[in-house]
Amino acid sequence: MIRFDNVSFGYSKNDITIHQLNFEIEKGEFVALAGENGAGKSTTSKLINGLLKPVSGDVTVMGLNTRTTKTSRIAKHVGFLFQNPDRQLCRNTVREELLFGLDLVTELNKEEKTKRVETILAKLELDGDSDPFRLSRGERQRVALASLLVVEPEILILDEPTTGLDYKECKQIMDAVQELNREKQVTVIMVCHDMEVVLDYAKRALVMAGGRLLADGKTSEIFRNEVVMRRASLIPPQITGLAVRLGGKFYYADTVEDMIDALEYEVRKAE
Repeated sequence: MIRFDNVSFGYSKNDITIHQLNFEIEKGEFVALAGENGAGKSTTSKLINGLLKPVSGDVTVMGLNTRTTKTSRIAKHVGFLFQNPDRQLCRNTVREELLFGLDLVTELNKEEKTKRVETILAKLELDGDSDPFRLSRGERQRVALASLLVVEPEILILDEPTTGLDYKECKQIMDAVQELNREKQVTVIMVCHDMEVVLDYAKRALVMAGGRLLADGKTSEIFRNEVVMRRASLIPPQITGLAVRLGGKFYYADTVEDMIDALEYEVRKAE
């Protein structure tokens, strides 16, 4: 579905920021792009949807080479949530914002559009009659995401989707994305600085540093790789860090429940 073949990119000839990336993402995967600020995560995500074109190598999305395909054509397959939601809002009400996207990319009848919009509004607890520009930062982020979820894109790219959100808002947004991934097999690529969120939702992680790919694999396994985490200047989730320090039966604990099970095992063994 998505393929990077020796992809490099720079904003100028003397400033190459992405170096020979090679990876593939299959349909229905939930993948995180992780790394410190300046690692090249957001640049890589914009290479996927054609906003940026590689200076060498090829990016292929849904069989389309982004170098030779109009960005507007790629956009029919790829939804992109910007880090700043204000870059995506343009209508006078939340309901109109959601309908705007549906009118552009789908051929649903009026009844089907209305049903889909109202479903997303309820799921993300949004008031369809409110003015998007009078909402809080977190609410505007939910509106921007809702405008993407409602069209059910084949590929969904999230650039720091949890920035400025409290725990409830974060879980609400990520659960909605996860549901779309599981039920509709929408491919999700998430740029995220919150490793707790990455562990909870992304099954695979691509770790970057200095515009290069350091590691690609199962999220929980990468978080246990202390060499990779140190080179990428990342701190693993608390549960993973504790599991690694404790070792033994605790080593593979990815959740609090896993940790409790390991603790109960150790208690039974000691009895």
